[in-house]
Amino acid sequence: MLVETIACALIGLAVGAGALVLLPGYFPAARTLTISTALVAALLSGLIARYALDGREPGVALAVSAVGSVLLVSVLARPDLAGRRGTHRRHRHV
Repeated sequence: MLVETIACALIGLAVGAGALVLLPGYFPAARTLTISTALVAALLSGLIARYALDGREPGVALAVSAVGSVLLVSVLARPDLAGRRGTHRRHRHV
């Protein structure tokens, strides 16, 4: 159980850091918010998957942990602000 919890935490940290590194313009919120959201989402979804599967399939629980973390971090993404970062011009409506 401890190894699985540590693995879920590492998955969450990797998802949060990966989101900030690969798509920095999509996350205008604080970096700590993005990483902590990914960490908590990975831990909770891993815990739910562990109890749903009775602890029989740790690989599936880790996969569910990764998917849950990615889904919850994607809620924080703001692609509408990604292209306008640094510019304050508005588009003219024709």
